[in-house]
Amino acid sequence: MAAAFTSPRGAPNDAGVTLPDPLADALALPALHASHGGHWLRSPSGTTQAVSKGDAVMAAADTPVLMLNAPLVASRLGYPDLSGLDLLEAFAFIHPARFCVPTPRGLAEALGLPVPESDAAVPELLQRAGAALIAVCRDPEWFEREGAWSAVQSLERLRWPWAQVLRPHIAKPERAERWLFARLPEWEEAGERPAPRQVELDPQAVQAQLARLTGEGAEQREGQRAYAADVARIFAPRPAPGRPHLALAQAGTGIGKTLGYLAPASLWAASSGGTVWVSTFTKNLQRQLRAESRRAWPVKRADGTPPVVVRKGRENYLCLLNLEDALQGGFAGRPAIFAQLAARWGAYTRDGDMIGGDLPGWLGTLFRKRGIAALTDQRGECIYAGCPHYRKCFIERAARDSAQADLVIANHALVMVNAARARDPNQRPTRLIFDEGHHVFDAADSTFAATLSGQETIELRRWIIGPEKESRGRRRGLAARLADVASYDDAGAEAIAAACKAGQLLPSDGWLQRLSENSPFGPLEALLAAVRTATYARDESGGQEAGYGIETEAAGLPGEVIEAAGAASEALASIRVPLIRLGGRLEAILAEPPDWLDAQGRARIEGARFALAWRIDLVAAWESLIGRLGGPADPEFVDWLAVDRSDAREFDVAIHRRWLDPMKPFARVVLEPAHGVLLTSATLTDRTEDDSKWDSAIARSGAEHVAVAPLLSAATSPFDYASRAEVLIVTDIAKGDLPALAGAYARIIEASGGGVLGLFTAIRRLRAVHGRIADRLARAGLPVYAQHVDPIDTGTLVDIFRDDPRASLIGTDALRDGVDVPGHSLRCVVIEQVPWPRPDILHKARRLAGGGSAYDDRIIRARLAQAFGRLIRSKDDAGHFIVLSPAFPSRLLPAFPAGTPVLRVTLDEALQRLGSGVLHSPSEHAGGALQR
Repeated sequence: MAAAFTSPRGAPNDAGVTLPDPLADALALPALHASHGGHWLRSPSGTTQAVSKGDAVMAAADTPVLMLNAPLVASRLGYPDLSGLDLLEAFAFIHPARFCVPTPRGLAEALGLPVPESDAAVPELLQRAGAALIAVCRDPEWFEREGAWSAVQSLERLRWPWAQVLRPHIAKPERAERWLFARLPEWEEAGERPAPRQVELDPQAVQAQLARLTGEGAEQREGQRAYAADVARIFAPRPAPGRPHLALAQAGTGIGKTLGYLAPASLWAASSGGTVWVSTFTKNLQRQLRAESRRAWPVKRADGTPPVVVRKGRENYLCLLNLEDALQGGFAGRPAIFAQLAARWGAYTRDGDMIGGDLPGWLGTLFRKRGIAALTDQRGECIYAGCPHYRKCFIERAARDSAQADLVIANHALVMVNAARARDPNQRPTRLIFDEGHHVFDAADSTFAATLSGQETIELRRWIIGPEKESRGRRRGLAARLADVASYDDAGAEAIAAACKAGQLLPSDGWLQRLSENSPFGPLEALLAAVRTATYARDESGGQEAGYGIETEAAGLPGEVIEAAGAASEALASIRVPLIRLGGRLEAILAEPPDWLDAQGRARIEGARFALAWRIDLVAAWESLIGRLGGPADPEFVDWLAVDRSDAREFDVAIHRRWLDPMKPFARVVLEPAHGVLLTSATLTDRTEDDSKWDSAIARSGAEHVAVAPLLSAATSPFDYASRAEVLIVTDIAKGDLPALAGAYARIIEASGGGVLGLFTAIRRLRAVHGRIADRLARAGLPVYAQHVDPIDTGTLVDIFRDDPRASLIGTDALRDGVDVPGHSLRCVVIEQVPWPRPDILHKARRLAGGGSAYDDRIIRARLAQAFGRLIRSKDDAGHFIVLSPAFPSRLLPAFPAGTPVLRVTLDEALQRLGSGVLHSPSEHAGGALQR
């Protein structure tokens, strides 16, 4: 145990609470640490002792204690109502927009304190960390001082536990502090950017730019040079309308793909005056791109504008009107505290991005997940220029910055939505690079889908009608958002009234309960009730008993569903028609504006027209979807009914429609209007040993639906997989033997000393395995974190895993792709079985159209290749890829890079190789080991 440390107590404050001595090295407050390995409590006088779970709960309930990540501590103790002095909350207040890994090690490193060597030493660290944070508040050079005094006064009124501790050490400013909304700068309007000049990139100039970006003395990689030359070809002038330059480029890990395409992209942007959009699937790659772009562009141009902009959907950004409502009483209790901390962050954030930006991912989880969602524009209720904060809006700033940028970093979904319904068609991207291009098919599948569900319809009701009964929040209905239009234009007022009246036919709060009681209200609820009944009646999946979601084909439906669909279609039409009339009245007002319509009012009405068009298209898609129920199947689409459930609890009922081939609308909406498009990835092609490897990539790119032949480019990874990696197929873990599976995971983590990324195909097995092994491994100093178990977002879990070489992380699909952990922290990847596709209705339809079992094999090989790609991220990385399944068909082996040794071994043999650090030997290759 760490040496006891004593520190003097301070004097009681006005409320009688004894405050810590600000000059002490450690806060004289009790500190609690709970892990799977045990529980430790440190007294204010500096004595640490191991305590039982019950004693830990009693101590936490008795008096405020210092802790780190209260929801995680509560989970470890099995006491969900735990509260106290969470050091992460204090860190977020004192250092807004600054990240720290939310672990004892991460906090120590962020504050410059010694890293604790054991769990028993963590409580002392918590006390020292508290003192260090107070010292920051007293520091005259505290960078984030502005706004802190006003915020801590508000937080004290909200009974934030830290307020009484911090307030005495935050000096009252000589002048009144400006409110957040007065401090934020306004964005400036800029003239429309001219169309890009038509230029041809000189091949030698592209290579010179690549050399400049990689840096003087950097290794010249021929694969990267050839890749950059191929990418440059998409920037040539387009030969004809609807015929973009299209390139499919596979770049193995280690090629330097990012700089390979940034070199020609930056050269073209400088030469043409145009904008290049780079689209990614994961937030991790967006962060990496922002950093890499600094090699090609400065942070700011001479005029102060950013040449590189990260652009996301509006639901990612802090909505200042929502925040103002929350600060002025719209939130109560813990959410109100979160709003104050979000306001602190809002004053220092780079761009207002709450999801994957500079707001720590762990902050929202400290206050439950709805905290962030309530402060963003989730429902598309923006009133645009009608908002008092419009000129300071983070979303509007990002939109205007991206219109003037040389490089816009976005995600696949936003690029597709922007192409389909951009407010300004002139700002649609024409030069596009889809990195992580193997995900374009899935992104298109979601973007161009139609779903009529209880959740979707109730959101439309709220958008039309606004708040009902005693609901809290800023939600405004059509009547409130367009009150001035209604007072000026009688026809517009009538359309608004008609839409609001028809909106009453949509599902309302409590709809799920009414469905379960067979007492639906209104035609849409009646349809959903009929869908629910039919789905349960026809289900043969076994999902009902297992607690999973269930589904059934939208074919041969009973008369009750068809009859209910007819009534629901009439109800939807009664909503759509007045919305169309309202859109027409808004157009008329813009065409012949009244005297009172100023520039801001015009912008607000244009924004309302855009939102109306979106909702009209949505309702029309629902009408089309239910209009086909009972009719002949459309071969272009796959329709089905579903009841969505989690752990046997229903949360939605839906009718779904997906394109059989979503690349058809992708080609029409994204490819045809573009001038140059690149799809690139390390796993773009199928891993086969015949000439068909490009067939799948071409089919899943949309190339078959545009009149061009794509450029096909492949650059092989420079990594020596033959000597740096090894695939071990464990043959003695029987399928379904959960104790054996858990035991195998525990022994692998022990043999590897941590650094294991475990991938599961089912959440239930993940949770069961974690429950069996976490305590045992934690006592050995090998913490195991788990997605779907620990109350921590996935991005933060990866940060924790990356920061601690002895930690292991287990999860599902989200961890199979986009996790970039080079170095010693990740040295073993384990998958519990072959990742077979889930045989749902959509998959079965595509499997039938795509070649049967060969279609399955392509999907599995791609998943295996993506999982294997997590293992070797740099030339110095080495490790094992372990499959805990004896039923591993040889036809799937091409998923692994050529030359990679593959051995079928028992678990004991695998553990021996892990423990000794041996990858393979020449004698094994000669003795029958498989080698890719």
